[in-house]
Amino acid sequence: MHKTQKLIYIALLVAQGVILGLVENMIPSPFAFAPGAKLGLANLITIIAIFTMPKRDSFRLVWMRLILTTLLGGTISTFLYSMSGSMLSYFGMLLVKSLGPKRVSIIGISAAGGFLHNVGQLLVASWIAQSWTVMLYLPVMSLFGILAGITIGIAGNYLLVHVQALKKFQLNYELEKKNKKRSGGYQK
Repeated sequence: MHKTQKLIYIALLVAQGVILGLVENMIPSPFAFAPGAKLGLANLITIIAIFTMPKRDSFRLVWMRLILTTLLGGTISTFLYSMSGSMLSYFGMLLVKSLGPKRVSIIGISAAGGFLHNVGQLLVASWIAQSWTVMLYLPVMSLFGILAGITIGIAGNYLLVHVQALKKFQLNYELEKKNKKRSGGYQK
């Protein structure tokens, strides 16, 4: 893949993530008994990035999406909540993905990300409130995070299987990983 193609692909995913994040922020929370619970539509872009590009590029994508979404429709506090949830979710999904496709599917990876996103946000809320009692909300938020993660994982899996451009980027990414492993093995 040429550098220009890669940059355009990253820019398109960032733009899609920002739009999904802004649209989701406009939708009132449908869960009256769980304020703050959302589907996490922008995380669909993160899960696609994890499966179609190197870690460095997907990490950049997450940061660009966070910064742009905050600049276009957020505050410092929303940035703190989003950043903590996104980073914990991102690194957790990478860790779970490293177990391999035979042990965990994209849906399981996304469900773990949904759970960890809420953990990160509640940790920041506890820090801001100077009280660990905020963490009592974790069981409720965990349920919604896991269900949202499953939903996003199903959507991500569908897109990676049925969208030809994504299949192309995923295949290219997997080939690059194999080539790096081979060349790294010869250097030892």
